[in-house]
Amino acid sequence: MDTKKQIEAYIATQSISKQSDMNALHALILKIMPSCKLWFLDGKDSSGKVVSNPNIGYGHYTIKYADGKTREFYQIGLSGNTTGISVYIMGIEDKKHLAQAYGANIGKANVTGYCIKFKALKDINLPVLEEAIRFGIKESGKLQ
Repeated sequence: MDTKKQIEAYIATQSISKQSDMNALHALILKIMPSCKLWFLDGKDSSGKVVSNPNIGYGHYTIKYADGKTREFYQIGLSGNTTGISVYIMGIEDKKHLAQAYGANIGKANVTGYCIKFKALKDINLPVLEEAIRFGIKESGKLQ
């Protein structure tokens, strides 16, 4: 199954309200990054054991490790979880930036170093989330 179909199938497994919110976020991210690489991670490790929630990824950047090795990963991630939705903003060096810059104005969300978690889209200020996503894309793009 190709990545687009995996994403559609994954979103279809969510509750109706979460499907609606995730489809809206998926469309928003694709509007911001229209020709980005799409990822789908099923949350399983190489042995097939579930180790995380499945997630959709958008874009790519290169992670550089201290030992000189590199790995490609997505810039923005989207995942349904037991309490709502998580948006992952990867590649930001300052782990306090998201919370400091967007936490006070984003609405009912938990903002950490790279994750914005909320129960439903109606609970957050969507323009603030979009601003945070755009910031993350710009920051992770500097790591290329």
